[in-house]
Amino acid sequence: MLTTCAVALGVFLVTDVLPGDAALARTRGGADAAELARLREESGLDGPVWERFAMWAWSLLRGDAGTSLLSDRPVTTLIAQRLPATLTLAGCALAVTVPLMLALAWWAGARARRSYAGGVLAASAAVPQVVVAAAAVAVLSGLLGWFPRVSLLPVGASPWSAPEALVLPTLSLALPATAYGAGLLSGVVADVRGRPHVDDAVLRGIGPWHVATRHLLPLLWAPTVRITAVIAGGLVAATTVVETVFGYTGLGELLVSSVAARDVPVVQAVALLGACVVIAGNTAADLVRGGRG
Repeated sequence: MLTTCAVALGVFLVTDVLPGDAALARTRGGADAAELARLREESGLDGPVWERFAMWAWSLLRGDAGTSLLSDRPVTTLIAQRLPATLTLAGCALAVTVPLMLALAWWAGARARRSYAGGVLAASAAVPQVVVAAAAVAVLSGLLGWFPRVSLLPVGASPWSAPEALVLPTLSLALPATAYGAGLLSGVVADVRGRPHVDDAVLRGIGPWHVATRHLLPLLWAPTVRITAVIAGGLVAATTVVETVFGYTGLGELLVSSVAARDVPVVQAVALLGACVVIAGNTAADLVRGGRG
């Protein structure tokens, strides 16, 4: 609870120091000082910071995220329209990430390649998502022509109405997350594979599949769930870049456009939601670790 309150305060303060405001964005700088003052008063932008934060926090506790300063629509309505698209994209990315992460961690955890596998995974995880997205577009769209370059999904439309538009955004999210998760899990795999009872099972001639399912996977379950929980929270937050690159109309694209328009209530609500998802993922990981001792 304390962490969430701190995050809410941080989100509010960061958005408060953004240059310009919705009044300037709405008038495109063409209004005089009196008109700007009137618009700021109507929008509640002229009060002290502590007062505006208190009013915002109290509204959130009552389930009211405010009204968009540009469209005059409830922020919760704008979020509800786009949340399914973002959750679908993050879910698809997670479905790709987990099996690839496990396979790469298993590969990297072998004794023969431990010396260089960690470096390969770390370097792969460090590649910016925008670079991964550009490479995916160049190869899978430009060179091979398999998938569209942009999603062009109408706001509120189901992502499954054009599943081919999900492929490139999904890969752009999943590949860096896969490398990151495999890097974290490979050390655990290496440790488990080097335990005496595993070596003893191999020496006794027990088959690799039996060794994996009976002696290795039970020990890998808890760390895999912890890492997956952290990655799940990170994927939702990471959709901002990918949605902007591919024109995918989810929460990330809404956040970027709202920042550009200085639509502060929308920026605050979307940023806080993303932060809460990351906190939830980390909390789930901590609970799993605590539950397993």
